[in-house]
Amino acid sequence: MIKEINVTTGDESVREFSAEEIAELEAAAAQVEADRLAAEAEAAEKAAAKEALLDRLGITADEAKLLLG
Repeated sequence: MIKEINVTTGDESVREFSAEEIAELEAAAAQVEADRLAAEAEAAEKAAAKEALLDRLGITADEAKLLLG
């Protein structure tokens, strides 16, 4: 349900979502989920690349912090 308030007149109305509004909400929710999954995948990819670099260098993350700090 949607509550609409006309701030000029103070009139209030309550109605159900239209099919178009439901589709828009579902599309927005799907985009948010896709963005979240993409961000998680990017973070995992960066973590894997960091781990691979540390492995190639033969050092731990703590040792890398010491070198960079």
